[in-house]
Amino acid sequence: MPARPTPTVAPSPDGLPVPRRYWAIVSIGLGITLAVLDGAIANVALPSIAQDLQASEAASIWIVNAYQIAIVVALLPLASLGEIVGYRRVSQAGLAVFTLASLACALSDSILTLSLARVLQGFGAAGIMSVNGALVRFTYPQRLLGRAVGINAVIVSMAAAAGPTIASAVLSLGEWRWLFALNIPLGVLAVSMAGFTLPQNPLQKRRLNLVGAALSAAAFGFVITGMQALAHGEASILGFGLTGLGLAAGVLLVRHERPSKTPLIPLDLLARPMFALSVATSIISFTAQMMAFVSLPFFLQGSLGLSAVETGLLMTPWPLATMFAAPLAGWLSDRYSAGILGAIGLSLFACGLMGLSFLDGDSSKFDIIWRMALCGAGFGFFQSPNNRALLSEAPRERAGAAGGALGTARVLGQSMGAVVVAFLLSAAPVSGVRHGFELAAVAALFGAVMSGSRIRRRTAEPEKEVEAV
Repeated sequence: MPARPTPTVAPSPDGLPVPRRYWAIVSIGLGITLAVLDGAIANVALPSIAQDLQASEAASIWIVNAYQIAIVVALLPLASLGEIVGYRRVSQAGLAVFTLASLACALSDSILTLSLARVLQGFGAAGIMSVNGALVRFTYPQRLLGRAVGINAVIVSMAAAAGPTIASAVLSLGEWRWLFALNIPLGVLAVSMAGFTLPQNPLQKRRLNLVGAALSAAAFGFVITGMQALAHGEASILGFGLTGLGLAAGVLLVRHERPSKTPLIPLDLLARPMFALSVATSIISFTAQMMAFVSLPFFLQGSLGLSAVETGLLMTPWPLATMFAAPLAGWLSDRYSAGILGAIGLSLFACGLMGLSFLDGDSSKFDIIWRMALCGAGFGFFQSPNNRALLSEAPRERAGAAGGALGTARVLGQSMGAVVVAFLLSAAPVSGVRHGFELAAVAALFGAVMSGSRIRRRTAEPEKEVEAV
């Protein structure tokens, strides 16, 4: 893609001035809310969609899979594109595609057309997510970056917590098509706001690496598809074959990108120990989180005999606790080491996960609630400081690549967590769920150790603030 000239209006040297800063974070929050909500509400609507479109349950799962695969395939290429044409343009285009795709979803008359519309919607969501972290960094000054990341984490947690409730309310009043139709007016508002509120960034005079983008799409697409095939109990040959193809494409991608000064896969950033540790810790934490999320419904309904409504209500303390912990941790991360804050958060997370494994039929509702809240608080206390460390470690001109790496780490971790639980359930349907909590706790503790290792490194090599562009 041809390089665009540097914009005539220079971006703010260190964040946006007030009150534009507040309008920008509202615009960023609205966009990420749409992307997160749409991933959460689709799960609740699957039975209604399958019945209305006369599709099997197995076929209806592709409504969720198509969205997730499209996101992971497009994340890194769109993050790189943001460095070339501007994060604001990529976000605005992503919102426009997402809104049009939502209309296509609402008008779909078959499982095939709906799945294709969800692919398009996933590409739009990838445009929003790929530059989300970079836009946050250019919106707030460096000294307040932790606070900004905390606010962003609260918005994501609120959207994730509200998704099932909103979906249930809409489905009780109308058909599933309204779940997608509601995105249209919100999407139009978000596109309009993005045009005059979001910050500009310096543009890089280079072309988008199309070969690298294709290899990246093949690597992540095949790996995620293969892992999901294994997770859903499909043919092992298919699952392992797709995963192998993805790994092979990944090797070719690394070889292709290694000579580049601005690689699609941020090899230049991964060479920085603090950045690499932050990415690795993020993958591990999201693996543990997804193992717990997938295990909980089976455990609460199967082992403890609770209803679906009770399960939903008892899982709510998790995101609610994250909502309170994330901004506090973000505020603290502007003053204290992300290594120590992350280690504390993941240690609390591990204690909550291990506590869940001790629940039995005699456990009270309060026993479940405080363990859920401890998990959510621990995860929120880790996430904001870790995201701040990851974003601030990258030079400002590579903020897009850092944000893309952040999103990719989340999706990879969630996919691996789902696969681990699927294997546990197939090997031991009764005790496998409890083992899922135990393994998740071990993973969280390992992540705490990795996070703590950044304390020693930061003491030995104090972080140098990146000069404002």
